[in-house]
Amino acid sequence: MELNELSIQSANELLVKREISSTELTKACLDRIEEIDGDLKAFVSVTNEKALMQALMVDEQKSFENEALAGIPMQLKDLICTKGVKTTCSSRMLEDFIPPYNATVTDRLFERGAILLGKGNMDEFAMGSSTENSAFFTTRNPWNLECVPGGSSGGSAAAVSAREAFYSLGSDTGGSIRQPASLCGVVALKPTYGLVSRYGLIAFASSLDQIGPLTRDVKDAAIVMNGIAGYDPKDSTSINLISPDYTAGLEKGLQGLKFGVPKEYFAEGTEPGVRKALDAAIKVLEELGADLEECSLPSTKYALACYYIIAPSECSANLARYDGVKYGHSQRLAENMWESMELTRKEGFGPEVKRRIMLGTYALSSGYYDAYYLKAQRVRTIIRSEMNDAFQKYDALITPTSPTIAFNVGAKTADPIQMYLSDICTIPANISGIPSMSVPCGFDSGLPIGMQIMGPVLSEAKLLNIAFSYEQATDWHKIGPSL
Repeated sequence: MELNELSIQSANELLVKREISSTELTKACLDRIEEIDGDLKAFVSVTNEKALMQALMVDEQKSFENEALAGIPMQLKDLICTKGVKTTCSSRMLEDFIPPYNATVTDRLFERGAILLGKGNMDEFAMGSSTENSAFFTTRNPWNLECVPGGSSGGSAAAVSAREAFYSLGSDTGGSIRQPASLCGVVALKPTYGLVSRYGLIAFASSLDQIGPLTRDVKDAAIVMNGIAGYDPKDSTSINLISPDYTAGLEKGLQGLKFGVPKEYFAEGTEPGVRKALDAAIKVLEELGADLEECSLPSTKYALACYYIIAPSECSANLARYDGVKYGHSQRLAENMWESMELTRKEGFGPEVKRRIMLGTYALSSGYYDAYYLKAQRVRTIIRSEMNDAFQKYDALITPTSPTIAFNVGAKTADPIQMYLSDICTIPANISGIPSMSVPCGFDSGLPIGMQIMGPVLSEAKLLNIAFSYEQATDWHKIGPSL
């Protein structure tokens, strides 16, 4: 096995024994990136020199026994701030932006000795479900280069799946780490809103955004969560609590647990191969001792419409700061301030970002606020209440992560509604602020399928236990693309 194909825990064991070095791990990943990323395009930027310098310092200074992430090469989605390294949001607006500070998650990983390989490509400002909205290039799916990797964290999912990085951090506003994880055959965890600091995450929709890990297996996800979760006084929405050791309860098993299978998540549009894989996964969970039954979450059908009022509204407010004055792209060849601002935003933002800004501005405008934004917030409360009621009866909910497998590049770009429907299974977790994860559960036409596991607020440890139990009973996570 090549060094870049190891799991985090396996690599750490070898580092502890000093059988390998962080420098060797880093070179293996950089060689892999050089070999395949010209076709895959998972990275916006590759930080070769920084990575090798960090690895050398870790080899000389760090104790691998006490920190599982020390010396492990990783990628960050390109909307997580990195001091001295470009953070572009895959947008012309921030094409040359170099942050003067690190995001909290960046600092936490660096403090633990993590190695930054580079920044992951994404849909511009995290708006999209296929990574085709990047202003620079489209990331490809490592299982089939003619297909999309999902989005908006498509570069993150593709890099982890293709063994370019041991793990990546992405952001999830409506499914942006779980959906690409499903389409690329890796594990992803969207934590409870507020569990992981958003300080230094360039905002899309502030009440929905959450940072989470994409990894090759469930234990790796638990290890990364140990490194990034926890209170941050710099983030006003951060939950003030001490996070548990997420690796400690992975082997509890499923005996005595009860799961709901909401029928609304298997609605029209779910591909037969996805349904078949989920039915087989449910059978495995039952064989492991869990009790599963069909249930109903009738307000789910309103989640997509609710999301596409709230998210664009928050987007229009957050992106108002890009006016060409303080930072980012600026069109100076204008006759006055207003023309400069208009041209700056016209040139700096892509079509999907403009579409969502206009949707949000309309929803927040005088005369429409009550009819759209306020109503959407009320529906959000209903959906959240319905989820909370479900978790009074069930330990978790089991659904598909995506209603489809990866689709061909260009297949949905002309139809925004069809593209938006890619996130129909994942959006309710963001609307509700609950944790949710995706774990590989099968294949159809040679492309991966993911099972989504949702739980109540702060149930990450339980979700990881469920996913780990399922993973140990199957071999899906052991299969990698042949790229």
